[in-house]
Amino acid sequence: QVQLVESGGGSVQSGGSLRLSCVVSRWSTSRHCMGWFRQAPGKEREGVAVINSGGSTSYADSVKGRFTISRDNAKSTLYLQMNSLKPEDTAMYYCAAGRSSWCGLARYEYAYWGQGTQVTVSS
Repeated sequence: QVQLVESGGGSVQSGGSLRLSCVVSRWSTSRHCMGWFRQAPGKEREGVAVINSGGSTSYADSVKGRFTISRDNAKSTLYLQMNSLKPEDTAMYYCAAGRSSWCGLARYEYAYWGQGTQVTVSS
């Protein structure tokens, strides 16, 4: 079955950087939209960034200019480069795969999810 496995989370200080990776099995990262979501304790899971099959990207306003989504189709891997991290970025981060070639940042657009990787940013 389709599998998504995230890695790269950790604890950093405010202003630091992390790069998350998501290895995807049995699903084409080139033909489908791929996204990153996050969920902080007590909050709803929210869309952070998406990359569509044509390479277009979209970001939540809260991370624009700080986060960059990318993919390596040859490695079936999705990335999220996170710079200038803030304490409010603390959350569990999830990789997600959509069935369509184009997606937005809504949860219902995504069919498959990883188990998540924790990101903690201290002030």
